[in-house]
Amino acid sequence: MLNFEITSITGGHKARKRIGRGVGSGHGKTSGRGHKGSGSRAGFKTVSLFEGGQMPLFRRLPKRGFSNFNFETRYKIVNVSQLERFDDGDTIGVEQLSNAGLINSLKNKVKILGDGELTKKLQVTAHKFSKAAEQKIVASGGTAKVIE
Repeated sequence: MLNFEITSITGGHKARKRIGRGVGSGHGKTSGRGHKGSGSRAGFKTVSLFEGGQMPLFRRLPKRGFSNFNFETRYKIVNVSQLERFDDGDTIGVEQLSNAGLINSLKNKVKILGDGELTKKLQVTAHKFSKAAEQKIVASGGTAKVIE
């Protein structure tokens, strides 16, 4: 077994750049900012898309078509096997799923999928159900109600 300290490995620590500490340091005088221009001024911030006045890439590329990304309905997925943690005969809605940590927020829309097995009789209320999930919930004696 090798027994050595991390400090013995070369390149383990890089010394910080001590700017403004005299010409001999290599980072004195202008402190690595160069002469004049916006980059030398206090409060200067770079914009990651700025290309020095050249036409930026996102403006050079053609834009075509339509994206539904901003308008699509996104569902949080809960599998039937995850409902097994609830007690027999419980009524389960979005609030109960959130309290159990299965979804992030009460604002989320929930879809129940049929992965796994369910042995308990549960009254489940959600925004959507897969056919398999609905069949498994009803087969175990429970009900699957859709939120409008």
